[in-house]
Amino acid sequence: MKKPQLVIMAAGLGSRFGGLKQMAPIDEQGHWIIDYSIYDALRAGFGEIILIIKEENEPLFRDTLGKRLGDQAKIIYVHQKPDMLPEGFSIPEGRTKPWGTAHAVLCAKDVIDAPFAAINADDYYGPGAFQVIYDFLVSDHPAAEHAMVGYRVENTLTENGSVSRGVCQADESGEYLSGITERTRIEPREGGAAFAEDNGETWTFLPDGTIVSMNFWGFNQNMMAEIESRFAPFLREHLPINPLKCEYFLPLIPNQLIQEGVGRVKIIPTPEKWYGITYHDDLPALQHAIRRMKETGLYPDYLWRK
Repeated sequence: MKKPQLVIMAAGLGSRFGGLKQMAPIDEQGHWIIDYSIYDALRAGFGEIILIIKEENEPLFRDTLGKRLGDQAKIIYVHQKPDMLPEGFSIPEGRTKPWGTAHAVLCAKDVIDAPFAAINADDYYGPGAFQVIYDFLVSDHPAAEHAMVGYRVENTLTENGSVSRGVCQADESGEYLSGITERTRIEPREGGAAFAEDNGETWTFLPDGTIVSMNFWGFNQNMMAEIESRFAPFLREHLPINPLKCEYFLPLIPNQLIQEGVGRVKIIPTPEKWYGITYHDDLPALQHAIRRMKETGLYPDYLWRK
């Protein structure tokens, strides 16, 4: 069997960060978060790296990340283009926003030919997370069974603002998802976190240990057909309501499979701590954390041979 592939979604705008946050150096050697994700993935056993980017950014990625890695990893560059739509659909006038994370993965349908994991480019997930999702992808499991790395909510927060997380509900066994609810405003609280859906008028507490999704998925190859077949119905439903901003988010598809009873998603819990750069002020904390991890020997100073 071909080694699992890693799909990295790196075409986001980075508006809250104030620039192309995927390319912010996070250590003295100039590595990006993507460097660490690729390093951890290769160490876990992954094969090809599929990098989904804007077409205009490919030369920049090749001249920086591509040159650093050299022949140490095979990178396939895929462009997320707004006009990659099902037959009969076109870009609404005035729309500039990308179509979302599920659309990003769909843009890679011609190069995904193995089980694959999908991650965000601007999140640090930790080496343990890559290992457990790799182990799942190479294990013997039904074709309709996929997986998600589940993080403890308290390990996914920032002191610099609110974050958006998929709050997970488990089935009776506690091992599989019964649903995910996207909460777009989650903030730290003593003993956990809290979310609001009404501009902060009322808050709902999430205790320590609540499992949330950080968009780290492990899919069998057949997930691509599901993502593709469900895109047109999504557009027919949402374009009339919100033509300029509706997004086809990746969690929508596994959630639909669960609700329809035609698939299930195993929750693989991890104690790893998330780091990211949602906001520019998150960068120093991430840099400090990476420095500590290098001091303990988790990473070498230079991830790639010089």
